[in-house]
Amino acid sequence: MEVPAVEVISSSLEGLSAESSTGSNEVVNTTAALAKVLESLDGLPTSPPSLYIDLEGEYLSRHGNVSILQLHVLPSNQTHLIDIKVLGRDAFTTIGTHGRTLKAVLESEHIPKVFFDVRNDSDALYSHFGIKLAGVQDLQLMQLATRERGRRSYLYGLGKCIEQDCPLTVGEKILWKVAKEKGVRLFAPEHGGSYQVFNERPLKKEIIQYCVQDAKYLPLLWEYYSKRLTSAWMARVCEEAKNRVAESQTKDFNGKGGHMALAPAVWQWI
Repeated sequence: MEVPAVEVISSSLEGLSAESSTGSNEVVNTTAALAKVLESLDGLPTSPPSLYIDLEGEYLSRHGNVSILQLHVLPSNQTHLIDIKVLGRDAFTTIGTHGRTLKAVLESEHIPKVFFDVRNDSDALYSHFGIKLAGVQDLQLMQLATRERGRRSYLYGLGKCIEQDCPLTVGEKILWKVAKEKGVRLFAPEHGGSYQVFNERPLKKEIIQYCVQDAKYLPLLWEYYSKRLTSAWMARVCEEAKNRVAESQTKDFNGKGGHMALAPAVWQWI
């Protein structure tokens, strides 16, 4: 029987610890721990952005739930996995030592937050917690903007962007692929998994690694794309990100389906 590639790679990397493969990370599941995280966010640089965010959940949208909010902080190179399943609304209303909540951070126009395809994240945050995102920079749109005129019809997924654009070593790319494939096997129904795994506590090591891996590479993508964008294109990216957030808050928004892969029509010919 042929052994799946991921198992061969995993076996060869067995001696590596979770810390070496995911970097510094922390599951935040108490209000006291969250208050410390919020304190650490005060006074961070805004250029390049300091905050990179992703969300996971069971059918992440207004029709599902939010289980984990990954917050990668560039200056400290630390990824905080904020446990929304455990904390609930306290995740957004807990006040840090300087009087600011996570809701205030997410809704601040003056604190840039980097997402990859913000639409479903925004839909879920707005529908379940009343969060109106602002200050969003969308990496999916940044990638699209780097393409030549006439080649901007369809959007790329995060996996493809990391695969082709992240300046990773061979070893880093292997670790990323291993973590991704292990996570997918646990949560993707087409691979025998279930999105319910994001709601199981304690979180499985493989899910923690999956969550951390994607979030920690977002800054590398931001750096790669930002160097290739003019100020005019960056302004278009930020404006379209606002449009995405606004669209996600409408009554008829549907975050599933082929239309989600279509680029903004006007961008094709700019």
